[in-house]
Amino acid sequence: MDDTTELVQALAQQVVTVVKQSLRTAADLQAATSLAWIETALREVLRQVGAQALGQLLSGAPSTPVAELACACGGTLHYQRTRPATVLSVFGRVEYERTYYAGCACGQGYAPVDATYGLHAGQVSAGLAELLTLAGVEMAFEHSRRWLKGFLLFDVSENTIRQETQALGQEQTAHETQLRDQSQDETWLQAHLRTTDPLPARLYGSLDAAKVRIEPRKEAEKQAETETWRDLKVGCWYEAEPVPLRQRSTRQRAVTERGQLSQRAKDIRYYCDIAEAKSFGQLMWATGCAAQADLTRELVFVCDGAGWIWNLIATHYPTAVQIVDWYHAADRLHRVAHAAFNQTAPRARWLDRITTALWEGRVADVIQACADLGAPCSEAQDAVTYFTNNATRMHYDQYRAAGYLIGSGTVESSCKQIVTQRLKCSGAQWIIPGAVDTAKARAAWLSEAWTPVCMRWSALPLAI
Repeated sequence: MDDTTELVQALAQQVVTVVKQSLRTAADLQAATSLAWIETALREVLRQVGAQALGQLLSGAPSTPVAELACACGGTLHYQRTRPATVLSVFGRVEYERTYYAGCACGQGYAPVDATYGLHAGQVSAGLAELLTLAGVEMAFEHSRRWLKGFLLFDVSENTIRQETQALGQEQTAHETQLRDQSQDETWLQAHLRTTDPLPARLYGSLDAAKVRIEPRKEAEKQAETETWRDLKVGCWYEAEPVPLRQRSTRQRAVTERGQLSQRAKDIRYYCDIAEAKSFGQLMWATGCAAQADLTRELVFVCDGAGWIWNLIATHYPTAVQIVDWYHAADRLHRVAHAAFNQTAPRARWLDRITTALWEGRVADVIQACADLGAPCSEAQDAVTYFTNNATRMHYDQYRAAGYLIGSGTVESSCKQIVTQRLKCSGAQWIIPGAVDTAKARAAWLSEAWTPVCMRWSALPLAI
């Protein structure tokens, strides 16, 4: 048995002693003999031990500190005294003592242990901040508070969770600004063109938007009790991989039966913003450069039929393959059929025939079939315009032969996960900065890019 094991066992015995003492003083002896009570009591003791241990570790400064230190401004800092500090950590509030320097002409103080561990006295530790943000990107801040207490065994304010979540979103915004700047820098672009990093053989992109409720800020809006809704634009970059037979959904099995390769998205990277199309296009270009979309041998966009989407793609990636999401196109035919036919049998025959034509890439036949339904059917006339405008993006027979994904479910899922599940959860109401920051933090989490974002973010001041 090594020394560490012996120390752990000795500590465990001491913890058991404390828990037994709590058992003897428990008001409800019957509840206190349950396993759930014992587990909670153990966790609480271990939390307190962790807080004490962390405080002692942070207080472990040299007994004889140096008299002077160089200041970041170029001046000299002088040892003052040992000063107490408190930080909110994963163990709760932790108190520690650290040497403190001041006296430089710049007026700034300095505590070496704070600089070493990225601590900011009276604020939140990086480890706790990550946990708070994980909760904040998943559920409403009010609910996050109650949820976190069950895990942490101490209260954290709703406002703290909000601040930490949105601070990470702001860091993501700063990172995207850096990507924008470098994607417009000629020197960086030239080096980017010479990259030796492996390139994806085929990369996909998708864009979409969803409405977010924005709290009225102007007095006139508040008096009128109007609601303002803004588009949160969402984009993603991803690759595709075959779906193993045993993992295929009902829809994927049906697609395979119709002669299409069953695939799913992988390595998904999301980005989002409440912004005008031109500004969002710059973000699309910047994140695309980071994903090597401008260098990949084959770039494919699968989106719905919104005009702003195709305009951005044509501006920034004019050589990319453009595909209208199959399910949007097929749904348009369903709407036409239900508007044009009252009887089930003729509706089903027409829909089966025209959907087959669309599946086979015979868009001209689809347009003619909608036009033949005549002016009285406004849905059919709208469909004529829709299919005419997107005819070059509906060669589904060619896309299947090339092995392309033809559904934009990846970005539609992101809209649901970012907007519907988080920004539209019960009682949610936002001002624009808060909505954007929270959305960007959640996009980072969904992108599985959480670790690098948190590494950049851990150096930032974190506030209670």
